Amino acid sequence: MDSGNLAWLITASALVLFMTPGVAFFYGGLVKAKSVVSMMMMSFGAMGLVSVLWILYGFNMSAVESTWAFAGNPFADFGLASASSDDLVGAMFGGTFAIITVALISGAIADRAKFGSWMLFAGIWATVVYFPVAAWVWGGGWVYNLGTTFGFSTEVIDYAGGTAVHINAGAAALALALVLGKRIGFQKGINKPHSVPLVVLGASILWFGWFGFNAGAEGLGALGTEDSVVGLIVINTLGATAAAIIGWLIVEKLKDGKATSVGAASGAVSGLVAITPACANLTPGWALLLGVVAGAVCALAIELKWKLGYDDSLDVVGVHLVGGLIGTIYLG
Repeated sequence: MDSGNLAWLITASALVLFMTPGVAFFYGGLVKAKSVVSMMMMSFGAMGLVSVLWILYGFNMSAVESTWAFAGNPFADFGLASASSDDLVGAMFGGTFAIITVALISGAIADRAKFGSWMLFAGIWATVVYFPVAAWVWGGGWVYNLGTTFGFSTEVIDYAGGTAVHINAGAAALALALVLGKRIGFQKGINKPHSVPLVVLGASILWFGWFGFNAGAEGLGALGTEDSVVGLIVINTLGATAAAIIGWLIVEKLKDGKATSVGAASGAVSGLVAITPACANLTPGWALLLGVVAGAVCALAIELKWKLGYDDSLDVVGVHLVGGLIGTIYLG
C-alpha cells in the first residue's frame, strides 16, 4: 500500500469512528431528556467494547478460508500479534464499521435497557453475528459468492455495508424490539424529541463521516489509479443524501401537513443508508433517484411500527433495515 492510500485509509478510519459520536448525538436528541446520557453511553460503550473484541479476534473472524465457512479462525492471529503495518491500518478501518453497526442497534431499545445488559448483548452480538456476517459479505464467504454460486457473472455487490451494516443492524433492532416488548405508554406522538438541534448535529456528523464510510475502501488499493471510482462515490453520497431529504420532506408534508427538521435529518440518514451498497455502481442521476425513493419510502416505513405493534423507539428498522434493503435491491 503506497503512502497516499495509507494516509487516506487512516483518514477514512477516523471519519468513520467519528460517526459513532454522531449516532450518540442523533439518538440523544430523539429521546426524552432523562434518557440522553444513557443513550449516549450505549454508543460510547460500543466503541470501547467492540474495539477490544475486534482487535483480539474479530478481525480474524471477518475473513474465511472457504466459501461455506461460518467465520474465520478467531485464534489465527490473536490480538493481531503478527499483522503487518498495512494490515493493521485495514483492521482499524474494518473495526470502525463493527463499532457503528453495534451502536446503530441501540436506537431500537431506548428507555428499555440497562447499560450492563446492553454491553452484554453488544459483545455477544458482535461475536456471533457481526463478525461472521462481515466474513460472509466481504471476507470471501457465501453471501459474496452467491451470484457465482447460482451461475451469474458477478459476485454480490455490497460496496460499503448495505447488508453487513444496515440490514444486519436493522434486523437485530427488530428482533430486540419484539423480544423486549413495548414501552409503557407506547402510543403515536407521545414521545417527542427533546432536542432537535442535537438531532440535526448528529445527522450532520454522520453525513460528514459517511464520505469516509463509503469512499474509505478505495484506500485499499484503487485510489490514485485509473480504476478508482472515488469521485463517483463521493458525488453519489452527496446527491443521494440530498435527494432523500427532499423525498422525506415531501412525504412528511403530505402525510402530516408540515415538514420538520427531524424529518430532514432522518431523510438524510435514510439516503446515506440507501446509497451505501450502491455508491460505486450508479451514475449520479440514478443515485439521485435512489435518494428520493429511499427518503419517501423510509418516511412511510417508520409508520409500520404503529400498524404492526412493535416498539422500535428511534426508527432503526424503518430507516436502516428498509433503507439498506432499498439500496441493495435497487442495484438489481
